[in-house]
Parts: sequence; structure tokens; C-alpha cells
Amino acid sequence: MSAPDSLSDFKLLEAYSGRVRVRVCGLLVQEGKLLLTAHRGLLPDDAAFWSPPGGGWQFGETIQDCLRREFQEETGLAVTAGRFLHLHEYQSADLQALELFFEVTLTDSAAVPQLGLDPEHAADAQLLTELAFVAPQQLLRLPAPQVHPMLRQIISPDDVFIPQIRFKS
Repeated sequence: MSAPDSLSDFKLLEAYSGRVRVRVCGLLVQEGKLLLTAHRGLLPDDAAFWSPPGGGWQFGETIQDCLRREFQEETGLAVTAGRFLHLHEYQSADLQALELFFEVTLTDSAAVPQLGLDPEHAADAQLLTELAFVAPQQLLRLPAPQVHPMLRQIISPDDVFIPQIRFKS
């Protein structure tokens, strides 16, 4: 992730700056595509940053409860938490996170995702801009900074389920 390119973008990230954050993310694959959210404010020139749905683990929650809550908030979907797949450590000058990635399945297979809201931000200051099922081939065509590091090297949907641990070196 690069530094935000404007003061307004920086203000979008103030809620996350200067502290360690644990994020819990869900990986939902359907028909060979991965459900991803696009975020604004993380990259220069208003470029979208594509990442699996997820967010901050709150005190008093189980990790599975966090995953279900975040998935519901961002996609409108109810999910069941599956196996733990990936661990990712992220650190920049202002942001630091430990991210946990889990396989998820829909509780209602007919449910249709809809872009949700992040309650940490006002309606006119949302980071989420888009929600889409994205094929691995589409991710490979995007510039690397626009794709979450855990997804940059997947070639097929099966690659999502190969456990990875990535620590900042």
C-alpha cells in the first residue's frame, strides 16, 4: 500500500493510523471467482485496492463472530466460518495490521451480495467503493499495488486454499 495522495484520503485512514490492528477476512469462492471489495484512500490517483471482505476484531468477540459481522456489514451476506488459511503481517509508516484469512461458505446459497457500509465511517466517507466476484486472471492483469498481497500470486481459484504465512521482512 502506498501513502494516500490527498488530505481527505488521509482523514479516511485516521481511524486506523498509529496502532496495531487485527483484521479478520473471509475468502468466498463461487464459480471460480473470489468475492472482493474495492477500497479507496489507500493508493495514489484514486486507484482501487482489492481485498477480501473483512475488518477489525473487536474486544469481546470471537474471531468467528468478527468474521461473520464484517462479512455481513460489507456484503450483506451471512456466512459460516471455515478453516483458517492465511496469516499476513502488514506494516507501513502509518498502518500496521495482522490479518487472518478464513474460508467462508454462505448460509443461504441463493443469497446475492450487495455493497455494504463500514460503521466506522460516515455514509459520505466510506472506504468501500465496489463489491464484485473477480476471477484470478482478472487480478493478474491489475497493477500489483491494487491487489492484496495474499492474492497477487493466485493463478486459479484452488490457489486461494493453499495456506500461506507472510511476515514483513
